Amino acid sequence: MTTKAADEALGYEQARDELIDVVRQLEAGGTSLEESLALWERGEELAKVCRRWLDGARARLDAALADESAEDQEGSGGE
Repeated sequence: MTTKAADEALGYEQARDELIDVVRQLEAGGTSLEESLALWERGEELAKVCRRWLDGARARLDAALADESAEDQEGSGGE
């Protein structure tokens, strides 16, 4: 397993791909209870990494849309 600092360095696609692999392993079964718990915990951490990336992307989009809206309002106010 990786450390929290390493998780923070993961890109969205890397975390998503690893999460998909974890889910496949859990769905396939054949692992011990300890292995399943470790996979589950890893999946939870990867899901958090993905959520942080998606939240960050949403914030950037919202900021860009707000800037665009403000520019539109400034441009139309002077006509």
